[in-house]
Parts: sequence; C-alpha cells; structure tokens
Amino acid sequence: MIVEQIWTGNAYRNFNYLIVCPETGEAMAVDPLDAKKCLATAKENGWTIKQILNTHEHGDHTGGNRAMIAATRAKLLAHRNAGASIPGMDRGLGAGDIIKVGKTVELESLDTPGHTMSHVCLLSHTDTPALFCGDTLFNAGAGNCHNGGHPNELYLTFANQLAKLPDNTLVYPGHDYIENNLRFTLDREPGNAEAEALLKRINGQDPDNALVSTLEMEKKVNSFFRLHNPVIIARLRESFPDLPEQPDPKMVFLKLRELRNSW
Repeated sequence: MIVEQIWTGNAYRNFNYLIVCPETGEAMAVDPLDAKKCLATAKENGWTIKQILNTHEHGDHTGGNRAMIAATRAKLLAHRNAGASIPGMDRGLGAGDIIKVGKTVELESLDTPGHTMSHVCLLSHTDTPALFCGDTLFNAGAGNCHNGGHPNELYLTFANQLAKLPDNTLVYPGHDYIENNLRFTLDREPGNAEAEALLKRINGQDPDNALVSTLEMEKKVNSFFRLHNPVIIARLRESFPDLPEQPDPKMVFLKLRELRNSW
C-alpha cells in the first residue's frame, strides 16, 4: 500500500490522502478538499483515482468532491447516515465494511462518532496498520464536537476503539494541529518529557513532509489517551475544584475536551 499525504497549505491546515495499490496504480482519495493537488499528484505518479472517501460531512473534507468526480468519475463513499449532507454518495459505510483498492489494498471502515455522529475512520489490513482518522484523532489531540458531534460519543470512540488498536498503527489525521496540541499536552502535564522532545523535533517542520506518528507515540504525548495520569488529574482539579478524588476516565476526558475548547 502506498500512502501519499497531501498538504493543502490552507488556513484550516488540511491533509488530503491518496491510498494506492502499488500493483495496479488504482487509488482512493480521502477527504480531497484540494482537488487540483490530488489530481496533479495522481497524474504525476500514473495513478488512477477510482474512489473518494469522505470521513465526515464537514465542508473542509467534502469541498473537493464535485471537481474530483467530474475529473475522474470516481465513486463516493462515506458514512451510511451522511447521505443527506453529502450529495451524490454512491456507497454508505458501516462498522466492519471492507473497501478494496486495486488488487492489494484492503481497508476496514470504523464507525467513529464524536466529532460528528456520521464519521468513519479507515483502518488498513496491512502488516503495519494505518489509521486514516479524519477529525476524530489528531496528533497529540482529539477532534472537537462543535458542529454535530458529542463529547460522550468521542470518549467512547477513543476508549472502545482507538485505544485498542495495535501500538504500531500509523496515524494519518485530517489536519496538522500537532504543535498547538503538544503545547496543550504540556499545559496539562508539565514535565512530559516525550511531549517536550517531540515539540522540539517538529518545531518548524515542513508540512509537505510531516511527521507520521503511531498510536504508541500518541499514548505518550496525547492527553486524551492519558486519563489515569495523576499530574493531569491534579491540574484538572485546579480548574474543576469539585472533581472527585479518583475521577473515572470518562470524566477526565470530558473535562480535558471542555478545557481544550477554549484553550
């Protein structure tokens, strides 16, 4: 499987992706907002875009659909409940559905509500798994729930799905928010050496050649996976004095998400 991460350079700091079968050159475009860049990259490499996948219905992920379909006649895939908000959808996806790209690439649809209630992530069936996670999971962060989502559902997605994936899973998010997210981690957990080192490492990185993290790394630097950490809990109590002595992980997650909304 070939993964081409395409930096849009826009104000929203979107990443688009091409997932390619190396044997046939057939490709799937994931959230191809910048249709021109996606099409140019495919042409340059001799790839043929046959499918488009929208992780969710927000315009900064679906805005390139019309141009992409006009240029490629690709089939459009998204969450099965997103038909009313994503025009022209050809295939609705549910949990466990399999998407094949060419002869060699197989991707599994994960039903991952939270950022919106009609959000899917893709998990590759490869020796080293890859997770295309849209706006559910970011490097060192988690998606917001402002426009059609719910933090309770986001917590369940993290706890019941993402946290249980293999540690070597590669993380391909929908946006480059890593620097600000690491600063939030360090605000919540001062002295996190892994986060400090990573912030130095990525400082001034070229988004066209961005760091690709793993879930193992995320569990060390992403506060939303570190819900039992005593420093994080103690710092939360400064903002929420009525926090129980031993808050459950869901409460910690929800309080972190609440703070991140205005941080």
